[in-house]
Amino acid sequence: MAGDRPVLLGLLLYVLVAATPSVLFWAALRLLPAAVTAWAECRRRKDAPAGPALECVVANLRRLRREVCCGCYRTQVRRMAVEAAYDDTLLECCRLVEVDAPLASADAHERPFARLLTEAALENAGIALDPP
Repeated sequence: MAGDRPVLLGLLLYVLVAATPSVLFWAALRLLPAAVTAWAECRRRKDAPAGPALECVVANLRRLRREVCCGCYRTQVRRMAVEAAYDDTLLECCRLVEVDAPLASADAHERPFARLLTEAALENAGIALDPP
């Protein structure tokens, strides 16, 4: 039974069988390193922290604390802005060291006392707000 298929189909099957290993090897050489690099980059990005380092936050906290404690503001707007920045930085630092922050749920009237409680919680966690 020499000719139960058309010649063109036989030729196509022969080319497919002969060329498949070469095409697969070429694709593996070209695409596999790119896929591994993309996977490693995605994994590295996922493991990276999603915010500033604790050292930077603590440095900002100390700077803002000196400015809040100094109390020499030119305007009321400047005082409120510095206190708001200090409160935000306190909350960020509490989030980084995983400390409960009473400041997060404080009203406007309770904010100064909650700020003191939050500072005390950070001091107990080992962050010196007024280093020697």
